[in-house]
Amino acid sequence: MSSKISRRKFLETGAIAAAGLTVVPSSVLGKSMGYKAPSDKLNIVGVGIGGMGNANLKQLTSENIIGLCDVDWKYSKHVFDEHPNAKKYYDYRKMYDELGKSIDGVVVATADHTHALIAADAMTMGKHVYVQKPLTHSVYESRLLTKLAEKYKVATSMGNQGSSGAGVRQVIDWIRDGQIGEVTRVDTFTDRPIWPQGLMTPKKVDKVPSTLNWDLFIGPANKRPFNEIYHPWNWRGWWDFGTGALGDMACHILHPVFKGLNLGYPTKVQGSSTMLLTDCAPNAQMVKYVFPQRDNLPKVGMPEVEVTWYDGGLTPMRPEGVPAGKNLNNSGGGAIFYGTKDTLICGCYGKDPWLVSGRNPNSPKTQREVTLSHEMDWVRACKESPANRVETASPFSEAGPFNEMVVMGVLAVRLQSLNQELHWDGQNMKFTNIPADATIKTIVEDGFKITDGHPTFDKSWTDPVNAIEYANEMIKHTYKNGWKLPDMP
Repeated sequence: MSSKISRRKFLETGAIAAAGLTVVPSSVLGKSMGYKAPSDKLNIVGVGIGGMGNANLKQLTSENIIGLCDVDWKYSKHVFDEHPNAKKYYDYRKMYDELGKSIDGVVVATADHTHALIAADAMTMGKHVYVQKPLTHSVYESRLLTKLAEKYKVATSMGNQGSSGAGVRQVIDWIRDGQIGEVTRVDTFTDRPIWPQGLMTPKKVDKVPSTLNWDLFIGPANKRPFNEIYHPWNWRGWWDFGTGALGDMACHILHPVFKGLNLGYPTKVQGSSTMLLTDCAPNAQMVKYVFPQRDNLPKVGMPEVEVTWYDGGLTPMRPEGVPAGKNLNNSGGGAIFYGTKDTLICGCYGKDPWLVSGRNPNSPKTQREVTLSHEMDWVRACKESPANRVETASPFSEAGPFNEMVVMGVLAVRLQSLNQELHWDGQNMKFTNIPADATIKTIVEDGFKITDGHPTFDKSWTDPVNAIEYANEMIKHTYKNGWKLPDMP
């Protein structure tokens, strides 16, 4: 070793080389490299804290929680009470203005339609972000967060906590070791929704609680009168605010599929569902994606693969060889990988993978073991320098493209009345085979009643609109009420 290479430089170089599979303490790498010592606490703020945001904050109590923001102070009161030293806000923009210089990281757990706004504004300020799943409400928003994370070199994580779990790692290891052979079909399902869906727009107007800022909840969506069916929690089933059971659970259930099979953008998609209404997600739906052949791995090929999603109580047919009576629903859903050598089954979050053959191969470990909670692994990444950071289990570089797949499936359901397989250009974020003159109309009310002992429907529909314009609006939303995203890098 050259005498001109300092001991510090040698340690830095060795540590960087090891960083591929090991979390290197900043005490080894030194503050001169821009690292924050593990003993230094992050200053974290939470936006949307009454539900999952609170669950995330409970994992972050070792850090400094300096600000909390929620549009509903009654729903969030218990969280405010648990953090008496944190400043309270209704509007995250005011919190950013007042605390911005002190903030290290932001946890976002609002309704789906405001994830991108809050996270994008944080990243442009150079703040690390942890965003609940689904990462965003639209394809364009996912692409934007991916690009912003790359530009600002911040630590990021989507809140699909199963990505940090042993089950996902096992699925990937078995696939990469060639244990199940080539996979050309995957069936996935969830038992969700467990919130109301398939509802017509309520006509009743409820009084807005004094503790709720309804305009801030609506944010960039179309204004609508308040009704108690929307908030709290039930917003998931309403298209303007949520993404239904697919957006909610696919980020857990499809993650080992996306990562294990090295999926990128799908090329084809079809959606089907129970009655599709203008305003609310259907009771049950089914989506089939087709992904093109990918580069082969050393031990296994990656041919074209069909991935099918079921929700609302629908489940795929049982694979041959599965014991009678065995429930494949594990923690809310599951995934079935059909390989040329074996069939692999795992639960939601990639839990408890097993092979139908009964084998339990001891395959080489290919994935970094996460020994911390999903949230604290993000904190660990925040404290490392961008040049040498060991990424989280679900960084936006992966979670962004993955979430594009998820919310593009939502589009397939909402475009099902075109009665065709849709071809998707992922790079350019557009469908390529919708006829120029095709139109879309959706059911506003079903008009169901019993007439002379017979069930009848007198459906009312929206006016037909151009299908390409309709699709493009769902791919990239036109933000309302003065809200605006940063430009795409």
